[in-house]
Amino acid sequence: QVQLEESGGGSVQPGGSLRLSCAASIHTFNRNAMGWFRQAPGKEREFVAVISRSGETTLYADSVKGRFTISRDNAKSTVYLQMNSVKVEDTADYFCAADTNFGGLRVGVAGIWGQGTQVTVSS
Repeated sequence: QVQLEESGGGSVQPGGSLRLSCAASIHTFNRNAMGWFRQAPGKEREFVAVISRSGETTLYADSVKGRFTISRDNAKSTVYLQMNSVKVEDTADYFCAADTNFGGLRVGVAGIWGQGTQVTVSS
């Protein structure tokens, strides 16, 4: 069974940066597309970014495009989300997800979910 563990959340001021990490306990990490999703208080979970197995293909939500970068290190079985120029509206719990189907993961269909890490953006 794959487990995903997010880290790196915390409090940051608007305009600041934060890097989230998601470590996977899986020997077949590189067979999975990986994604980041977020859920703000009182709102539904939403897509943030997804990366293909090789890392060659990435997709982003319009709300984070140009500010966030998803990347992966298959040797470390870890996926990252670099968050730059953060805004108050980026405040949410951020979840890591994995699935062998890139297209499905893009729309939130994931075989494995992490427990989440909280990000708070405030001045």
